[in-house]
Amino acid sequence: MSKNLTTRSEDYSKWYNDLVVKADLAENSGVRGCMVIKPYGYAIWEKMQAELDRMFKETGHSNAYFPLFVPKSMFEAEEKNAEGFAKECAIVTHYRLKNDPEKVGKLIVDPNAKLEEELIVRPTSEAIIWSTYKNWIQSYRDLPLLINQWANVVRWEMRTRLFLRTAEFLWQEGHTAHATKNEAIEESEKMMNVYADFVENFMAIPVIKGLKTETERFAGAEETYCIEALMQDGKALQAGTSHFLGQNFAKAFDVKFANAEGKQDFVWGTSWGVSTRLMGALVMTHSDDQGLVLPPNLAPIQVVIVPIYKSDEQLAEISDVVSTLIGQLRVVNISVKYDDRTTHKPGFKFNEYELKGVPVRIAVGPKDIENGTFEVARRDTLTKNIVDRDSVVPYIKNLLQQIQQDMFSKALRYREEHITKVETFEEFKDVLEQKGGFISAHWDGSAETEEKIKELTKATIRCIPLNREIEEGKCMFSGKKSAGRVLFAKAY
Repeated sequence: MSKNLTTRSEDYSKWYNDLVVKADLAENSGVRGCMVIKPYGYAIWEKMQAELDRMFKETGHSNAYFPLFVPKSMFEAEEKNAEGFAKECAIVTHYRLKNDPEKVGKLIVDPNAKLEEELIVRPTSEAIIWSTYKNWIQSYRDLPLLINQWANVVRWEMRTRLFLRTAEFLWQEGHTAHATKNEAIEESEKMMNVYADFVENFMAIPVIKGLKTETERFAGAEETYCIEALMQDGKALQAGTSHFLGQNFAKAFDVKFANAEGKQDFVWGTSWGVSTRLMGALVMTHSDDQGLVLPPNLAPIQVVIVPIYKSDEQLAEISDVVSTLIGQLRVVNISVKYDDRTTHKPGFKFNEYELKGVPVRIAVGPKDIENGTFEVARRDTLTKNIVDRDSVVPYIKNLLQQIQQDMFSKALRYREEHITKVETFEEFKDVLEQKGGFISAHWDGSAETEEKIKELTKATIRCIPLNREIEEGKCMFSGKKSAGRVLFAKAY
């Protein structure tokens, strides 16, 4: 098969789009700005979902589901949240169509079917969930309330890109209520750490944990914790966020509880989420000009076996040996596919699985049967070895672990090489244009300076790293006093 992929050096954006489509992850749909996630892409998302769901439940959370529609008055209750999402809202105003009397077979909105109150298609679910929590919480005995939902949301984006920014996308959103401020902050930090654990250990993507500036904070939050990743083109990508909401939503929706002394108080809240944007991060962090490179922990197919034969007899003999190997691999929980299609040649299959990023490929021919060996190839390094049949299962098990580790190490090296300290704005602009990546610089803490830098360079403060050293200095833009360095970057 011919890949016809644009190379990363030629046009990174086109390379990304080509790869998402040609590797069968997703495609544009008939609805502007929306995508169809294809079976192979959805299989990767399902593995992400399953692992995250396990992690959420291990930390005490339960799943629920809340309505897609939010009454406009309810959406407006928390002013900052409503204002923050207002420009992205899709709104339902009517509930019925009728036949157009002037055009047969055409439908028009029935003007008599106008809703009494307009409905917002959820861009996020704080409003509908906190209005529900009012009925669920009466006493400190009802707390903490730890709820997650897997859902779709709609944010009416004008400029879209598959997985990274679409009008509708899939995500999970956790919403929790607590008796004290400290408990809610602890929850926000805990979920940021859960996300970091998942992204680093399952997606093999190193992240930086930090706080958003007030300007970049989630609308309606007191504090936003985030994990930031760096893509191969030197741009940052926000991989997950966890928000300490204070009592803002509790006050907006009158969610009170009676504490142990019988006094009434507003609960303390959090919300946190990751989305199918992680699919874009997966592609852009690891993949190459040959196609996807998937970490074994998230690959739908970890091992593919391709027979090489000239006759039906040879295929039958190979298949007999392969069936034993498949059973042995599945016993140790390795997902494996045997591609014995007679409609495609081995070269086509090699290209196909290289494009789809299958971590390990095993080729088996008559000589391998004769010698008691298998040819084992790694997708990440495009290298191969001949392995004895008797030792191939432990070899592959160890190889998958090695690939996972090597992919993380490679991405970490790239990130570390692309964190640059600067002292002046001229230096900042030069690094931004020539090298990219994260730029560590002093900032005076003002929204005015932050906005001016963004206006002049399109770079934003990605985070205030949680592990930053207290280092007094001067803001590289204004020259005013700074308490420490923050990380800037251009971002998706």
